[in-house]
Amino acid sequence: MHFARLLRRAGLPVGPAETIAAQDALTRIDLASKTQARTALRTAMIHRHEHREVFDQAFALFWRDPSAAEQAAAMALLDAQKRKKPERPPPASRRVAEAFASKSDKPPQPHDEPPVDLAMTVSDQERLQQMDFEAMGAQEIAEAKREIRRLVLPLDLRRTRRLRPDSAGPVTDLRRTIRSSLRQGGEILSIARNRRITRPPPLVVLCDISGSMARYAQILLHFLHAVTNDRDRVHIFLFGTRLSNVTRQLRARDPEVAFEMVAHAVPDWSGGTRIGEALAAFNHLWAKRVLGQGAVVLLITDGLDRDGAHGLAENMDRLHRSCTRLIWLNPLLRWSGFEPKSQGIRAMLPHVDEFRPVHNLASLRALIELLSRPAPMKGRNP
Repeated sequence: MHFARLLRRAGLPVGPAETIAAQDALTRIDLASKTQARTALRTAMIHRHEHREVFDQAFALFWRDPSAAEQAAAMALLDAQKRKKPERPPPASRRVAEAFASKSDKPPQPHDEPPVDLAMTVSDQERLQQMDFEAMGAQEIAEAKREIRRLVLPLDLRRTRRLRPDSAGPVTDLRRTIRSSLRQGGEILSIARNRRITRPPPLVVLCDISGSMARYAQILLHFLHAVTNDRDRVHIFLFGTRLSNVTRQLRARDPEVAFEMVAHAVPDWSGGTRIGEALAAFNHLWAKRVLGQGAVVLLITDGLDRDGAHGLAENMDRLHRSCTRLIWLNPLLRWSGFEPKSQGIRAMLPHVDEFRPVHNLASLRALIELLSRPAPMKGRNP
């Protein structure tokens, strides 16, 4: 029960049903085997791929010494020390450390705090906007998800060939005018007019869910879920070693239900990356179905291809020519010294219209502002 409470404090959806199932699972294994115990508990208490890393971190720390509060405090300090050390702890460590440090069963002790000068400091809201998704703890992730649900993604409207009746429209509807005159004995008393319908273009998202992108993909899925439920003609594809269409799953109104369906539909979460193969499958199976009427494509990946960019340039070129606007969102751009050194990034860069970062809430807001403006001419980067 204490372990289940720890997982809940770390942000995992572990309730009484999972706790009872875990207790039952422990009666069916050899308790002397730590591997069997971990596998049994993870099978009974975890239902989504993205929660496995947090579970493994919590299991390793809890079963080493459940009462080691000083260890939790030391782990919580890792984030403060990350500027001094080039290597960083695993992303799940901070969430687990915060879960260990939180003592919900003990009331806070009153104490006098020294006065703090708040001049020239930023608010928590501003800090959250600039915080990297990978550096967020459990509380920041929950706040970021709430902010993402409130984001609205507009796209510049495009004229279609369809017309709708409009008394002040610029197009004369001769057929409707004559049909209306028959009610007046053939005398034309008014001119029927139409106006062309404008609507946002289709939005197609190709999101990398490989191991190097797993933390970003988990949070960006909340953004994609909000977009899918806010507008029509949105198509979401996830890829790692294969391509998966999760548009239908993300149309569920409840985010937890939607992500549960996605977890069952996508078998290769946090695995390797075959970008070229995934784009080839998209171009062959889906491009003609979803890339019509001025479609905008968001490609979310770090460009690290396991196949060494085999066939990547050709498939990127075909994708670029099939859509009106191809925007590549890469979390590696958060580094000021980023250079396109990998083969995959060099093969992809010549075939995109915009190359932008996606690592925090501020970058998502910048993306929304970009998409709300008219698209630049093909081949010109802003």
